[in-house]
Amino acid sequence: MAQTKPNGLPFLWISLLVIILDQVTKYLCVNFIEYGTAGINVLPFFNLVHVYNFGAAFSFLADKSGWQRWFFAGLAIVIAVGFVYILKKTPKTHKWTCLAYALFIGGAIGNLIDRLFLGYVVDFLLFYIKTDSGILAYPAFNVADIAVCVGAFLLVIVSFGAKKAVDGKSEK
Repeated sequence: MAQTKPNGLPFLWISLLVIILDQVTKYLCVNFIEYGTAGINVLPFFNLVHVYNFGAAFSFLADKSGWQRWFFAGLAIVIAVGFVYILKKTPKTHKWTCLAYALFIGGAIGNLIDRLFLGYVVDFLLFYIKTDSGILAYPAFNVADIAVCVGAFLLVIVSFGAKKAVDGKSEK
């Protein structure tokens, strides 16, 4: 019987941690910050707010009739299942790649939970700059969004080392 090489599935505990942290922070936001207000000023350029995103990144398609909820939920399921499959095929020794996939999975499922149970995603981290002509704000986001972005960043960084992996050296 052929032995299987250890794969990246043990990294799914990181996905679970992302999901828990995402849901706990959203719970705290919903229960302690009034919806639609300026929220809690933490720094001169950062507030904790309570807003809903009915679309995708940067509220893409948020103004549509509701079909986008199911489209983005389906997309999150496909992405999460796809990355679990890829994680299973990735050697455990490729730690940074496995971490990136695990972050994608956790982020996708964190926002999926909101979409399925609430119909929107809760966002609460708001960075902005005050100018003479007003306030320039980056769209509010959450822990799941951070996980997806960090996962994407890691994959880009790891891809720069892909030549080494092709040459027979494993990623450490």
